[in-house]
Amino acid sequence: MKGARMRLHNCATAALTLAIGVALAPSTAWAASPLPIAKPESFSVAPASLPADALTKPAKTLFGAKPTPAQLPAAAYGTYSKGCVAGAQAMPINGPTWQVMRLSRNRNWGHPALVDYLKDLANDAPALGWNGLLVGDLAQPRGGPMTSGHASHQIGLDADIWLRPMPNKRYSRWERENVSAISMLKGNMELPGADRSVDPQRWTDTHARLIRRAAQDPRVARIFVSPAIKKALCEFETGNRDWLRTVRAWWGHHYHFHVRLKCPEGSPQCRNQAAPPRGDGCGAELDWWLSDEPWVPDPNAKPAKPKPPVLLQDLPNACRRVLAQP
Repeated sequence: MKGARMRLHNCATAALTLAIGVALAPSTAWAASPLPIAKPESFSVAPASLPADALTKPAKTLFGAKPTPAQLPAAAYGTYSKGCVAGAQAMPINGPTWQVMRLSRNRNWGHPALVDYLKDLANDAPALGWNGLLVGDLAQPRGGPMTSGHASHQIGLDADIWLRPMPNKRYSRWERENVSAISMLKGNMELPGADRSVDPQRWTDTHARLIRRAAQDPRVARIFVSPAIKKALCEFETGNRDWLRTVRAWWGHHYHFHVRLKCPEGSPQCRNQAAPPRGDGCGAELDWWLSDEPWVPDPNAKPAKPKPPVLLQDLPNACRRVLAQP
């Protein structure tokens, strides 16, 4: 009898280990690039069950409905545009050198590493001549695809920082919903032969110093800005240009700059983006961004087909556990 009990115990232990491994394994979408092997994380809260049809529902509907974070160890799962976050923290809506905007969206959540980074940047801002940060979207409480506005911001490591300094007063809730960010563009970039530069009446060296400070932090993977802003930064820097490699030209991003952190420690199922190309990004690549080609609409182009929504089954398996927490 004692031998039989031992065999049953060993079988049960093996089954439990296998079940945990399956729950935390990357989804089949990651099979071609296996993630580092790590010990299964311990979850202190038993998950509730998901609806039977959850896997085939748009993930943005499921994650957008969660008002609070998953009470699990902090971890980012998947990629910046296909993943989720456990144990997210809220960026406090007020600080001595920051204020969070658009509170009704409930998107001031991030991995603790992101919250720490933003606080550090905000604390350094006044010494650069920037009164404080107006913080835009981070992530939803459990990350995942957003109900609107972003393809990324899914794993709690992305944040938008307005190109408008914090005022000397505390904004009311009404003001946080209605005060606008400020575009740095001189004009419409989609016109043939447009001057794709920043407006010198709005853009200042203080903007450049803030972005430089943000990019020089070793936690940062990339910063996205408008090509017009990238051009201004290339002209601004007369010394060490290494940080310019981190700052990449991208669509939009003329009202704010977008910070993206590297995968933090303790998140073995987080997938880093490939490193940016060598160099400062101020040459031929930027010339293309400033030409007509990416901006002026082609009248003969066929309308792009809408992309199908990301489903829960498209995300890493661990996101099911994150979503199912009470």
